[in-house]
Amino acid sequence: MRHRAVRRRSVVWGIGATAGAAAVGGVALSAQASSGTGGSASASGGLVFDREGHTTLTTTVTDANGDDHEVTYRFWKAVPYVAKPVDEKYQSLNVSVPVTIDGKSVDAGNAPILLANAVGGYLPSSVADATGVGGGGMTGVPGGGGSPSPGASAGSGSGSGSGEVQSGGNGMVDARGGMVSLPKLALAAGYVVVEPGARGRTLTNDDGEYYGTAPAAIVDLKAAVRYVRANRGRIPGDTDRIVSSGTSAGGALSSLLGASGDSPLYERYLRELGAADASDAVFAVGAWCPITDLEHADGAYEWNWGTNAAQGTGKVVDQTVSRELVAQFAEYQASLKLRGLNGFGTLTARSYDTYLLKQYMEPSATSYLTALTESDRASYLADHPFITWKNGRASFGWADFLTHVGARKKGAPAFDAFDLSTGENNLFGTGTTGKRHFTPYGLRHDTAGDTGTRLDADLPAKLRLMNPMSFLTGGTPNAHRSRHWWIRLGTKDTDTSHTVSANLAAAAAALGDDVSHLYYWDEGHGANSDPGDFIRWIATVTGHRRRA
Repeated sequence: MRHRAVRRRSVVWGIGATAGAAAVGGVALSAQASSGTGGSASASGGLVFDREGHTTLTTTVTDANGDDHEVTYRFWKAVPYVAKPVDEKYQSLNVSVPVTIDGKSVDAGNAPILLANAVGGYLPSSVADATGVGGGGMTGVPGGGGSPSPGASAGSGSGSGSGEVQSGGNGMVDARGGMVSLPKLALAAGYVVVEPGARGRTLTNDDGEYYGTAPAAIVDLKAAVRYVRANRGRIPGDTDRIVSSGTSAGGALSSLLGASGDSPLYERYLRELGAADASDAVFAVGAWCPITDLEHADGAYEWNWGTNAAQGTGKVVDQTVSRELVAQFAEYQASLKLRGLNGFGTLTARSYDTYLLKQYMEPSATSYLTALTESDRASYLADHPFITWKNGRASFGWADFLTHVGARKKGAPAFDAFDLSTGENNLFGTGTTGKRHFTPYGLRHDTAGDTGTRLDADLPAKLRLMNPMSFLTGGTPNAHRSRHWWIRLGTKDTDTSHTVSANLAAAAAALGDDVSHLYYWDEGHGANSDPGDFIRWIATVTGHRRRA
């Protein structure tokens, strides 16, 4: 870790690219470049991708149908993507390009590029130790130094908002309980795979300053996109067809990357890092269970899960707190003036349960039950009598659905905890202050002795930089946003409210964007029950046909 650089840059954001650097093809070049592990970029300035700096590897990838494919690919490891990294361990990326698939040559020169982040819990993510495609992951997990095991919490404290399932680049579980690696599936489909690392909320330097809190992670991912675009023609693949993917906090960042493309609000942060002079817009977004819209997440969570008993205690949370937060959600939801998909009408706190049932939950249950054998379906319905099965369709009430889901994962408030115990409190830390309130409600009710009622002056801007809804709703929507959205989560996911991703989908659809959004029946956080469909969706929206 480059602690001296961290001390100089972790708090103060300063001027732009290195003085004296030349620009070639939109990429800042320094007079000196190091050999590096995968590219000629170095902390001193160069941002030119070394086309020859790869190794050739072979791996076997099991696709979504269970078929094995032998893939030989070129692998560039830990390429720094900014000229002035704060911490090169995290501000580097891996590139994987297929050469042969099942013994047949593949031309990936114009293939889509999957930009697969492995961020979980807004924690640091590094590709430095990866030995091949799909090898990046979280670091800095409290109590340990590597990626948590499947199902482990990546947050801090019992109220953490960012529990993760983590494995090989996207940390997902398929319908059969197996781990899904989207980078490997994409590689086997003939796509180019870029896996960027990013700073995260737990990182501190020798002076105890936090240098990975908001908005570091999204700034890093934008810088990674800029690096790839600036090296068009050097990095194989179609740099105008970059598809972002991520899960949980990574899903939130993927959504934000898509919504905020080329926004000038991030420019000073990117200049400070010496990011390439190129676009940071991505073509399409894949987001699984996104933990986002954080300043409104407490109210949304109580609207959804406020009457469910808490995990571990078996008791409902303080209902006064819950009701107050629900009132905040109702006010916020009304302000959005969003309309539901398929002509539903305006989405309000009063109508949202009906919308979720008709648009998502009942269709999800119907698809699940339809796929079962007749005997398995009869058995499932006997065990779950709250479901009415008629004419091949499932129906049920909202209260029964909540009972079926069971315990809520988090306390109240779920994200801006009164005792500053969540990962999100850490996400909005600054300087040597590791945890801060980021909502007026959380600040007013602080049990740690903070009697102030006004948020720190820097927080409103940082909250905006971390929220994709800022770029999709209100005023003028971002013209450089992604136009294609793939959003998924499980019906039993209580890490956040079901309204969060539904609002995201409704906001994008209202702008005329292509939106594919559904919920996996009886699946929890980190589920990915249709990974093969996502890989095919990439080919459809990008117009890609694999070339030999």
